[in-house]
Amino acid sequence: MDFSKVRAIVTGGASGLGEATVRHIAQNGGRAVIFDLNESRARSVMGDFGERQVEYFETDVTNALQVEENVEKAVEKLGAINLLVNCAGIGTPGKVVSKGKPLALDRFEKVIQVNLVGSFNVLRAVAAAMQTNEPNENGERGVIISTASVAAFEGQIGQAAYSASKGGIVSMTLPIARELARDGIRVMAIAPGLMKTPMFDGLPESAIASLSAAVPFPARLGRPAEYAKLVESIFENPLLNGEVIRLDGAIRMQPK
Repeated sequence: MDFSKVRAIVTGGASGLGEATVRHIAQNGGRAVIFDLNESRARSVMGDFGERQVEYFETDVTNALQVEENVEKAVEKLGAINLLVNCAGIGTPGKVVSKGKPLALDRFEKVIQVNLVGSFNVLRAVAAAMQTNEPNENGERGVIISTASVAAFEGQIGQAAYSASKGGIVSMTLPIARELARDGIRVMAIAPGLMKTPMFDGLPESAIASLSAAVPFPARLGRPAEYAKLVESIFENPLLNGEVIRLDGAIRMQPK
């Protein structure tokens, strides 16, 4: 599939990995709709490209009806959707037991709801829309990419909720790819390692240097643009399906 002909929905597209993906799509001639709650940042991205290339619909990925309505709007805006990139997520940490008190259940539930249920919520609506696409010469109708994490494999202390949510994304990738294969829709996941996203903005340089040193090679934080480039590679390679690709510089996370 030709990346310049991308018509995408990107959740969490107003910042971090999602923003980098939206920008990469627009810079290469594609068009994207941002699903996010941060209107000011989304409008900033739109301002760099114009509404023809980048549109924004305020979207809570955990809201089933809102997601279905906004997917319909995105299809009307772009004509069709042939790429979904799920980047919306939160990483609220918390030990199972801290100072003798159990973790508040609603904190665990919220991470699962946003990261896992939210990804599936958008995926199911977009998959239904993709089924109506005209297939290309290879029978492809679209590509769905969700964001997992190395925490799905080596979760650290305090990451029970986050690891569970990302592990769920890993586990559902293959069965959904198998189901949607008949429709020419490929389903993939990317598991990033330590990426320089806004969550690192408040850390001192010494802390960033320490984290970077833990990455075998290259010994630095990953760049959001590198995530976006992998999205492009997945979109254009028809044999990539039902797989989770680690994007982590060979890091294997320690317990803490």
